Amino acid sequence: MSATIHDEIRACRICAQRFRASQTHHEPRPVVWFERGAKVLIVGQAPGLRVHETGRPFTDRSGDRLRDWMGLDEATFYDRARIAIVPMAFCFPGYDAKGADLPPPAICAQTWRAGVMAELGTPDLTLLVGGAAQRWHLGTRNVTATVAGWRDHAPRVFPLPHPSWRNTGWLKRNAWFETDLIPALRAKVKELT
Repeated sequence: MSATIHDEIRACRICAQRFRASQTHHEPRPVVWFERGAKVLIVGQAPGLRVHETGRPFTDRSGDRLRDWMGLDEATFYDRARIAIVPMAFCFPGYDAKGADLPPPAICAQTWRAGVMAELGTPDLTLLVGGAAQRWHLGTRNVTATVAGWRDHAPRVFPLPHPSWRNTGWLKRNAWFETDLIPALRAKVKELT
């Protein structure tokens, strides 16, 4: 039996030396959460420490906020037949010396992205969560400008800020996100799930 792309990603150790050199000194643990035919694709940054520990994406306050934005309960959100979660890096990248999250290693997307996208097929809706996902898929650099221009990409693509608690100030400064984008996003997600 040949290995599937899921098995190949789970076995990946490209970044093992990089992760051992981080402040967390951890081993790779790729978190793979997608199936062919899912109608909604969530493209995130990279798993955080809690996701690294649980092996399940968005098992933190960011996940709570993202599910709220989408108008989904946990059962639907974690149904791989409906929702594919494919970050720009499958492993927790670790922390730097100051305790900040390291960025997703580019080698992960360079190695796996094309094969994963071919396996998925074409989802009806793609959520680009955060700057790394938006840079890769849209070529944009400014998260605020990209999210503010969401109508240029909808209804098939919705660029979103990262749902981290660190972005609470951003959400307060950009009230249009809650009043304009979120209702359109929820309507599209409801149509597809």
